[in-house]
Amino acid sequence: MAAPGARSRSLSGLLPAQTSLEYALLDAVTQQEKNSLVYQYLQKVDGWEQDLSVPEFPEGLEWLNTEEPISVYKDLCGKIVILDFFTYCCINCIHLLPDLRALEHTYSDKGPNPGRKDGIFSESTFNSPQGVAIMNNTIYVADTENHLIRKIDLEAETVSTVAGIGIQGTDKEGGAQGEQQPISSPWDVVFGTSGPEVQRDDILWIAMAGTHQIWALLLDSGKLPKKNELTKGTCLRFAGSGNEENRNNAYPHKAAFAQPSGLSLASEDPWSCLFVADSESSTVRTISLKDGAVKHLVGGERDPMNLFAFGDVDGVGINAKLQHPLGVTWDKKRNLLYVADSYNHKIKVVDPKTKHCTTLAGTGDTNNVTSSSFTESTFNEPGGLCIGENGQLLYVADTNNHQIKVMDLETKMVSVLPIFRSENVVVDGPFLVEKQKTLPKLPKSAPNIRLSPMTACAGQTLQFKLRLDLPSGSKLTEGVPSCWFLTAEGNEWLLQGQIPSGDIENISNQPTVSLQIPKDCLSLEAIVSISVFLYYCSADSSACMMKAVLFSQPLQITDTQQGCIAPVELRYVF
Repeated sequence: MAAPGARSRSLSGLLPAQTSLEYALLDAVTQQEKNSLVYQYLQKVDGWEQDLSVPEFPEGLEWLNTEEPISVYKDLCGKIVILDFFTYCCINCIHLLPDLRALEHTYSDKGPNPGRKDGIFSESTFNSPQGVAIMNNTIYVADTENHLIRKIDLEAETVSTVAGIGIQGTDKEGGAQGEQQPISSPWDVVFGTSGPEVQRDDILWIAMAGTHQIWALLLDSGKLPKKNELTKGTCLRFAGSGNEENRNNAYPHKAAFAQPSGLSLASEDPWSCLFVADSESSTVRTISLKDGAVKHLVGGERDPMNLFAFGDVDGVGINAKLQHPLGVTWDKKRNLLYVADSYNHKIKVVDPKTKHCTTLAGTGDTNNVTSSSFTESTFNEPGGLCIGENGQLLYVADTNNHQIKVMDLETKMVSVLPIFRSENVVVDGPFLVEKQKTLPKLPKSAPNIRLSPMTACAGQTLQFKLRLDLPSGSKLTEGVPSCWFLTAEGNEWLLQGQIPSGDIENISNQPTVSLQIPKDCLSLEAIVSISVFLYYCSADSSACMMKAVLFSQPLQITDTQQGCIAPVELRYVF
């Protein structure tokens, strides 16, 4: 790679030599011949009088997983660089990742914690697990990049493998016992039964994204539609030819899917089906549990070969359009299906009786609004859904915002689920402990706003929404972090495991402070304080200042279960 300004030739000069190499490699028979051809090509390019001139990256690009923008000549000069054109959720692109990871692992001085080890919790490892299914004290996991189905025993605190051999399989029929059956990129799992007369879940349905099929793992001896009696542990194809298509058919083996990524079960009549989020065809499909027939529900188009019929349109059946849906969950209380319409950054709802699909939440904007109504809410490629047992709360994996969001289906409000670190949690490697901010001294001029007392119960999560206004024409000071702090003087037990502080980057997004009341309360009365420190300047930056405000919230804690509490708005005009 030539240094900037050096006498050089453009990248287009590589084309003739590279084309000759490609044709020569096609004719080569042995690996030794191929290695020799590549070595000769590198010698030839290295012997040119003029070095190659690689253009610098343009300014203003958005970079991921880097601390700062990368420069060709500052950061990459003298290094071998692999350029991989990658589509984020394409299963074929994902299948290339192990090769890239192997190169990174071989030539890295650090890369990687992922693994495929069974055993006790502290020793077991996974590799990009996706879907899970929970029954009593057992969790089944789609361990996607290990090409395995894993079983987590919460009582014995062990992990075991129940399907897959740890390498990507190409078998599209199956039929072997799980531990001997190769599988390919399982993406989601859900429990089911082998017949209406069976009283317990005896099947684990698997969205096998890698072979574009739906498979079944027999948790007990049973029978699938149009199949003979199967023994416990058998893992086999249920629906899908293995071709990547959007093809519906009364015969399950003649139907075809395109990277099925999400499953949900509606076992009750009249539905008696599996709902499938078929991501690459941008459709939601159904599979009958009675005869295996695969039918269209919403999205896509009639041509089974067209996998590009995506969009963002509310409508009925084929007139509705989705874009790469990754998750579905069935609401048996309302007979509705919720869909994580990932690339449209929305949650949609489908009435399977009318095939009507409408937007339930999400504006399509990816800005992270942490607490809002359904109509004002935002998501960033939501990838998973789960509905609570009583049908009131819908949990959303808001993937690119790194949050679990909670949609209250009765109040039509969206909030963020607080995630707390347990002292006994077991992780693959140490937690990166963030340095806690020091609470600044509150200026004497800072107002203390005492809020009306609030009644809450143990285990309940409270949310405080900051609604702050700066003087006209002012803006937050760049480079100086405005922030909030959560304190409870004399009742510090309230803050164990909580997030005690946070930065305020944009007051228009209404930052939200969350507090979960511990289940073991040491006092039935307490005062929680939220201190806010804002650094702001006038529009022309001629004057900058720091202002603060203190909000005090009295709490009365009761054993009586409370209903859903709307977020408390903390309003102040500076």
